[in-house]
Amino acid sequence: MLYVGERKIAERGAAPASALTARSVADTRRPGALIVGGDCGSLSVIRSLGRHGIPSRYVTDIDFLAKFSRYTKGSAAWPGPGHPTALSFLVQLAEQEGLNGWLLIPIGDAEVEFVAKNRERLAATFRLTTPDWDTIRWAVDKKLTYQRAEMLGIPFPRTYNVRSLEDVERLDFLFPLILKPAKKEEINAFTLAKAWRVDDRVELRARFIQAASLVGPGAIVVQELIPGSGSAQYSYAGLWHNGSPTASLVARRTRQLPVDFGRGSTFVETLDNEDIEDAAVRFLRSINYDGVVEIEFKFDDRECCFKLLDVNPRFWTWNALTQLAGLDLPYLLWQQTMGETGGETRRGLAGKSWMYVTRDIPAALHDVRAGRLTVLAYLRSMWRASGFAVFAWDDPLPALVEFPLTLWRRLVRFFTLRPGDV
Repeated sequence: MLYVGERKIAERGAAPASALTARSVADTRRPGALIVGGDCGSLSVIRSLGRHGIPSRYVTDIDFLAKFSRYTKGSAAWPGPGHPTALSFLVQLAEQEGLNGWLLIPIGDAEVEFVAKNRERLAATFRLTTPDWDTIRWAVDKKLTYQRAEMLGIPFPRTYNVRSLEDVERLDFLFPLILKPAKKEEINAFTLAKAWRVDDRVELRARFIQAASLVGPGAIVVQELIPGSGSAQYSYAGLWHNGSPTASLVARRTRQLPVDFGRGSTFVETLDNEDIEDAAVRFLRSINYDGVVEIEFKFDDRECCFKLLDVNPRFWTWNALTQLAGLDLPYLLWQQTMGETGGETRRGLAGKSWMYVTRDIPAALHDVRAGRLTVLAYLRSMWRASGFAVFAWDDPLPALVEFPLTLWRRLVRFFTLRPGDV
């Protein structure tokens, strides 16, 4: 049996046993949000909604940081988006806990795809914040993303059409290159990495074989390596409704970890940049986008242009920066879904910054050793940070449990990767 407070949820079918905890009964006066997946990004979404009096529940299959927030009204371990009982689990939870009509907000890549592909059934229970599959596919599949960018005349890294080992042997390449997954449907060494760098054909062949064993040869993107670290990476972040922006900002992802291909940003600053905003707006308008989105770009100083890297149709790690910049995208998404917003597009303030301290320290040390950053400059960036990823004065517990949880999660992932993964 699954428990929520003193109440029980009967398991159905082959749903695995899970521990479910709650610190308060669902607030039935105001529709809340069921947050699915993610980690630090989920925490900031839950805090945003909670500060506006909107209750949130949290379900996850591995990242439990957000469950320790005082604003999380209940949490559950679920089987994950790839499990055959994933859909029935969410529907059953909503029926038994009175979550019908709540917003369903997926945070991770796999969770977004799961919601989009099960839209019809989930829409009968929840208010969905994720576009349909016909829209989402242009974002979650990098090959389709670059296809659309090429059609629109938006620069993107030179990408090779490699679908087999024979292509690796036959085509001419300009090294160095990167390999990255076209989609992130499951957890393995390749999808956990932002990218794998290769510097010659021998290394390319070995890495391609390894990646193909994990995701299949047709799901690998082989692409030029744009020089530069996190300071050359930028993002457009926004909220869209029926193909038009309702809120937006541009940020520079000044530091990231790992430094070359960051799985997550560690120090981000808002700024103004019309070129990035124009490219993002053209892309999103072309697919009639609706919902929250982040689009990553990297400045290529060889060609003096910003090149599109990724489109994330979901909340991202540093989304708390939008709140610091005056947008508060999670709450605006709730209002938009509830039909409570309208009017002109809101713009985020420039000059605000966000830091993920425990991850930014190793990133900063790397930059100090490379001569790109001084200790004094780093201390100044920490001093002027407008907000932090985990710590909050009104919600301190997540910061206290972050380190042991991070260590536990990495151990779990290490022991669950298939033999031969690195």
